Amino acid sequence: MTQMNVNEVLAQLRVQQGQATQRQEDEATTTDFAALLKNSIDTVNETQQQASELARAFETGETDVPLAEVMVSLQKASVSFQAMVEVRNKLVEAYKDIMNMQM
Repeated sequence: MTQMNVNEVLAQLRVQQGQATQRQEDEATTTDFAALLKNSIDTVNETQQQASELARAFETGETDVPLAEVMVSLQKASVSFQAMVEVRNKLVEAYKDIMNMQM
């Protein structure tokens, strides 16, 4: 192999290495966002389940469940769900904006 061919091969290897590194960074970013979104949805779901359990316990007459705690828990679940819906709406709106962009 001549010196020129070696340099060309090295340059191609560097380009491929850069592309592989970029793909790994893109995958890590996607995974982090997906994990964050899933974690947020799971937290909202858990909040709603806890509120439902407290309400059910109060309705069945358990004496250790105060009404104030039930009401606060139901409001907390409601607010967290509304916030999640707003985030979803913003994501859908951003997606639509991106899809409508002209290239």
